[in-house]
Amino acid sequence: MRYAAIDTGSNAVRLLIADIIQNDGKITFKKNTLVRVPLRLGDDAFLDKNISDRKADDLVKTMSAFKNLMDVYKVSDYMACATSAMREAKNGPELIKRIKQEANLDLEIIHGDKEAGIIYASHKGVDLDESKTYLYIDVGGGSTELSLFANGELVASQSFNIGTIRILDNQDKEETWREMQEFVSKHTKAYKLIYGVGTGGNINKLFKLSDEKDGEALSYTKLKSLYSYLSSYSLKDRINVLKLNQDRADVIIPACEIYTTVMKWANIKFIYVPTVGMADGIIQTLIENNLLK
Repeated sequence: MRYAAIDTGSNAVRLLIADIIQNDGKITFKKNTLVRVPLRLGDDAFLDKNISDRKADDLVKTMSAFKNLMDVYKVSDYMACATSAMREAKNGPELIKRIKQEANLDLEIIHGDKEAGIIYASHKGVDLDESKTYLYIDVGGGSTELSLFANGELVASQSFNIGTIRILDNQDKEETWREMQEFVSKHTKAYKLIYGVGTGGNINKLFKLSDEKDGEALSYTKLKSLYSYLSSYSLKDRINVLKLNQDRADVIIPACEIYTTVMKWANIKFIYVPTVGMADGIIQTLIENNLLK
């Protein structure tokens, strides 16, 4: 059995096709195919509150390609979610209808709370010590989702309109940063020791650049020095010298700022970087909806 997840983000659009494994009553999944297309819908949505005709056409073509791939892979169920950029684009609902007509695909614009819930679902695929307290930090192009876990239970979760594309476009607001800081202070003050869990494409890249071994945590100090190292290069040199993808070379700097800021607020010294994110959470949600009833 195969499921598919489509994550229509503010920076990139992803398709994850996963094989569902049932063994001794336990249901897990293995990633089969991952396709990422850097459409950067956020530039249009956050600045113009509208997805341009060119990007709308590209999104429809991408969704048609994803639908064809799902058919070839014989996917039995899928969920397609659109987040921050599509939430803010006035023509988002119109674009959803067009995708249904032209690509025969159901794409849903989800609220921030549902997005945080789906990212929270991804933690089930992560092997962490349930006796410890963790703050999940998921940084996207348009929003950041924070979820606090203690003793294996979700304590608090919220989505904030602070993201990498939003910062690059100077569309992040001071009061939203304050709200995020208040959330962190309020919910973390009762815990002495908190570990971070970072999800999203940028923290995965930062982890690779750190040369830490898989499974090891990344220290706050190492992350700060990576930030200084990357910032010392121009955008052009981050692409040509450090060999970062063009659509990663600019967003990695504000992403680093968000991770280190939240870690500082919560007094987090170490952050784990499992390679999970929104798409994994969607697959987990499909498993829970279909198989764990």
